[in-house]
Formats: sequence, C-alpha cells, structure tokens
Amino acid sequence: MADPKHTTEEEPDEKTKRNREEARQRRLERSLEQGLEDSFPASDPVNVTQPGTRARQDQEKIANPAA
Repeated sequence: MADPKHTTEEEPDEKTKRNREEARQRRLERSLEQGLEDSFPASDPVNVTQPGTRARQDQEKIANPAA
C-alpha cells in the first residue's frame, strides 16, 4: 500500500518549486551584479540609511552659517 503522505505526484511539484526558486535567486543575483557593474566606479558609495533630522539640521547650519 502506498504512503498517502508521500506520493510520486508531489515530487515533481516540489522539484518545480525548487527550480523556480533557484531561477528567481539567479535572476536576482544577476540583477544585483549588473547594478553594481553599471554604477562602478562611483565617486561615493550608495548610502543605505537616511540621516536623522538632527544630522540634516546640522548640515544645513554648516552650509548656511548666516541662518
């Protein structure tokens, strides 16, 4: 008697899901690599975080000391 939890019909679905995920990961990796190549050499690295309000106010004071 066959095990109802493990059928041969499920295996291709799992394999298909795994193949799709691997393909998605490869596309993402290629996209990231292309973006890196397109932006190189860059004068300034990409800033991943945004400065807080206080840092922005301090920069504005330095840029406009008369204000």
